Amino acid sequence: MTGRTLQPLARAARLRPGARVAVVAPSGPVPADRLERGLDLLRGWDLEPLVAPHVLDTHPGLDHLAGTDEDRARDLQEAWCDPSVDAVLCARGGYGAHRMVDLLDWPALRAAGPKVFVGYSDITVLHEAFALRAGFSTLHGPMVATEVFLKDAATQEALRSTLFAPESVRTLGLDTAAALVPGRSRGITYGGCVSLLAADAGTPHARTSARGGLLVIEDITEDPHRLDGILTRLLRIGALDGVAGVACGSWQDCGPYERVRAVLADRLGGLGVPVVEELGFGHGPTALTIPLGVPAVLDAPADGGRCTLTAEVPALL
Repeated sequence: MTGRTLQPLARAARLRPGARVAVVAPSGPVPADRLERGLDLLRGWDLEPLVAPHVLDTHPGLDHLAGTDEDRARDLQEAWCDPSVDAVLCARGGYGAHRMVDLLDWPALRAAGPKVFVGYSDITVLHEAFALRAGFSTLHGPMVATEVFLKDAATQEALRSTLFAPESVRTLGLDTAAALVPGRSRGITYGGCVSLLAADAGTPHARTSARGGLLVIEDITEDPHRLDGILTRLLRIGALDGVAGVACGSWQDCGPYERVRAVLADRLGGLGVPVVEELGFGHGPTALTIPLGVPAVLDAPADGGRCTLTAEVPALL
């Protein structure tokens, strides 16, 4: 693929106490009890959560979807275009964003300006769309009705700090992070769930260049041979040409990690760029919040020192 070098995207304003945050469900159905627990956490941060009308819906014929495509799109559209809403938080991932992303009015979303947008997993589709169709930076972070947000204190604190004091969490990386390929590089962060990136490739509004990008990837329940196929497809179509570095998160339920690691080393090692493993984001026991669309530096010391991803600017203004 050819294309322009990635550029920084427009960032949203940080949240203040009393901010109104809309909760939407663009993908899979949401358990009501987990949603309520997540809302309680947000209220404890002095936020005012607003649950979109169709968050607890289930599609009448396809129970893997949270309501119809049209209703899921309408919830997101109305939340984003409501000037009283400061942030849009996803309730969960699952599957379904691909089905509704083209139903959104992207000129209207772009005209409404950047807002805080948080999610991961299937929400990768929307992260890419906000980047490419609207020019907005977003946050790859935990969702309101997910177990990692409800149970893990480090996950909660990473998101809370990013929302309210983003300058305090510019350097990211758990102690598990290690250099798969040593080096240091600078670029613009992008990415998410790697199977969703591969599924999006080749569609009409998909990314056409990785030049100057720092790719962040993770996934869940993809066996090593399937990860091999996903990464091989991205390599074959040139989707990783010009990438400046790769930060890998969790590979929950993707098989024994030594087999996953072998695939990552084999498929990414030939790019000639730094690669960090187990940085600490995605579907694992801790999900750090990663800003997408911002300039950052990936450090993977050859001497075994701490591996980090450091944003050059705060995630939010």
